[in-house]
Amino acid sequence: MDLTTLLIHGGQDPDEPYGDLSLPLHPTSTFAQADPARPGRFDYARSGNPTRQAVESHIAALEGGARGLAFASGMAAITSVLLLFSPGDHILAGRDLYGGAYRALTTVFARWGLETTFVDTTDPGALAAAVTPRTRAIYVESPSNPLLTVTDLGAVAALAKAQGLLVIVDNTFLTPVLQRPLAHGCDIVLHSATKFLGGHSDLVAGLAVTADAALGQKLYAVQNTCGAVLGPQDCWLLARGMRTLAVRLAAEQETARELATWLAGRPEVARVHYPGLPGHPGHAIQARQADGPGAVLSFELQSAKAAEAFMRTVRLPKVAVSLGGVESILSYPAAMSHAAVPPAERAKRGITDALLRLSVGLESAADLKDDLGRAVGAAAEAEAG
Repeated sequence: MDLTTLLIHGGQDPDEPYGDLSLPLHPTSTFAQADPARPGRFDYARSGNPTRQAVESHIAALEGGARGLAFASGMAAITSVLLLFSPGDHILAGRDLYGGAYRALTTVFARWGLETTFVDTTDPGALAAAVTPRTRAIYVESPSNPLLTVTDLGAVAALAKAQGLLVIVDNTFLTPVLQRPLAHGCDIVLHSATKFLGGHSDLVAGLAVTADAALGQKLYAVQNTCGAVLGPQDCWLLARGMRTLAVRLAAEQETARELATWLAGRPEVARVHYPGLPGHPGHAIQARQADGPGAVLSFELQSAKAAEAFMRTVRLPKVAVSLGGVESILSYPAAMSHAAVPPAERAKRGITDALLRLSVGLESAADLKDDLGRAVGAAAEAEAG
């Protein structure tokens, strides 16, 4: 099936005796066993739930993987994947990485003995040079958060395969509608399903998909042991949100292209980061490995003062943590998504106090442009004053 059809029917066709068109919700903690000596498919909800299984099968089908797993949050998915490794192992991670992942790697897992080297994954030479005998995996975001850098997933997978390494890709910004990392040879795909997959800012969830069934079983063992599972009510909300993902993302992406081009032409804006712009360093790679640039962009104003004035003035995009909702969301990485990254480290990565990240929603492009135009004007006045 085409992916747009799979979004609606994958894992959700009626399989109950009543023929529900809506995914049945199973809000139970345990399951009665017909034969106590031989427990059935479901026995205790931490280990499995029919509503969760439907979501897990669905994301696996969408990503073209062998096993999908649903977690209580995106960070629960990330940390569960990191628990596949052992103290003394070494991971190469993208330099431009979500702040929560950076915090997990540099605090909890560093204390536990997992070593991480942050590398510019857009530079194949730098990536290859950073591999050590203890390296076990390469962890990438593409496009990255918040600077929208683009990594050649096929090149990273080829390097990893030659060295016997796993490749972990956070696909939150693009979703399987626009990018399918497993098709490029990667091993694990991660999602903060809180974002575009859920799409309505009403749940917190994480997903992981493995290309290999055996690896999926290892990850399931971590999930079942640690208990970081997604509850059935949130599974139901997520399943409902995923059914409209293709049409939502197509409309949001179209508006994002228009706004990125418009912002790039404004003299008050110092720089726009969006892989859909021809001048973006990763534009050609993005066009080759994905079906679009997505609906998230970031841009830099002239100063932190200008950025603060912009945020105080804007009305339609809501200034908030997160992204991927039907409403546009404006974030300030220095104080929000990347607050856990020390200022000196943020500066090294190019995450300035003048940087703003915009997740484009389903509002009228004209209305958004008018609103952003007023905010840009206020930012310019603040800078001049």
